[in-house]
Amino acid sequence: MNMMVSRRALLGGLALGGSAALLPRAAFAWKESGAQLYPATHAFIKGFIDRRELAGTLAAIGKGQAPAEFFGAGVQSLGDPVPVGPDTLWRLYSMTKPVTGIAAMLLIEDGKMKLDQPIADFLPAFANMKVQNTPDGSITDLRPAKTAITVRHLLTHTAGLGYNIIQKGPIKKAYDDAGIVGGQASRLPIPGMAPVTAAPSLAAMADRLAALPLVYEPGTKWSYSISLDLLGRVIEVVSGQPFDAFLKARLFDPLGMASTSFMVAAKDVGRFTSNYAPYGGALIPFDPATSSIYLDPPPYPFGGGGLVSSARDYDRFLAMLLGEGETGGVRVMKTETARLAMSNMIDDRVDRKGTFIDGQGFGAGGRVSLPGSPGGEGIFGWAGAAGTIGFVHRGLGYRAAAYAQYMPTTALPFQEKFGETFFKDVMT
Repeated sequence: MNMMVSRRALLGGLALGGSAALLPRAAFAWKESGAQLYPATHAFIKGFIDRRELAGTLAAIGKGQAPAEFFGAGVQSLGDPVPVGPDTLWRLYSMTKPVTGIAAMLLIEDGKMKLDQPIADFLPAFANMKVQNTPDGSITDLRPAKTAITVRHLLTHTAGLGYNIIQKGPIKKAYDDAGIVGGQASRLPIPGMAPVTAAPSLAAMADRLAALPLVYEPGTKWSYSISLDLLGRVIEVVSGQPFDAFLKARLFDPLGMASTSFMVAAKDVGRFTSNYAPYGGALIPFDPATSSIYLDPPPYPFGGGGLVSSARDYDRFLAMLLGEGETGGVRVMKTETARLAMSNMIDDRVDRKGTFIDGQGFGAGGRVSLPGSPGGEGIFGWAGAAGTIGFVHRGLGYRAAAYAQYMPTTALPFQEKFGETFFKDVMT
């Protein structure tokens, strides 16, 4: 979930707890070999600690199927002496999306659904959707949708659905009123953001969503949306398992991702990070680890932005992608399925101008680079609202991820500049 919250909205009424004086004064280099192999990346992530801009940062980079190098700086939480490491737990937010996308591809591989199958085959309430005549305008000035929403549309944000963190006006209010949200941020009220009570289950969320109009005609525009969360409900219905149980059985357990879940167990709080808002040289804690909203079960498993994971766990997921469905001798999906998942699933007729993927493609829950994209062809991955980013570069044979916990991501260039820094190390 890329929570596009203005700094003023996020910070306006929070007590200014914490200051630059509380930030770590020295970086903690977790592993020297990583620092030596990837000096530009090491200097980049260490700089945020040296400048006292973040509490802790971590990078995980692996070549082919070789073990990843984990190297980091700083601590899990201010006032906590525990340094970040490969088993530190981070809020992934929208880095959850590729996981959900791959889960759906498994069901396609199983023959239980098809890529271009209407989702109304599984969720009949979506059979006769209406579309706003003016996007983000009136929710009563509508027209019938010409195209049925398909599985492909959900995977690629082309279903025409909205997002309460993106939309404005009446449709945003309708989403909020219906509890159609893609994640959670804090137990604390966030100034400028209306309190929203999430729907009590994926089934309820899907039913309420089906009763609201689409923002765009399906298949015409790339629009960042609630679609991966809705896909979680499709996965439940098609598989006959709760969404989170399906992820555990088909991905997390086979890949050894024992630290990946939609909540943090009490026994794991000691390796959980705190989430901060950088403001005026201070780091303001708005979701401290010891009282985090992630310590309680979520209202439903957010397939678009709900997972917590470790760098070690997510690297196993990325290694599987780079191995085209296999890593560590364990195959979770066929080669052709993995290749399809990481390919561009949208055509040139889909409007992408001015979006997060302007000039690029999109696959099963993640951005796909094209021949003319920065970094070249072969990149698949996505980023998260609290500063994380993870991707594979199939052309170069690398997997890479970076971790920090701060919101909004635009407050610092950690997420934005990680990729180009990584390329300095591997392409020079």
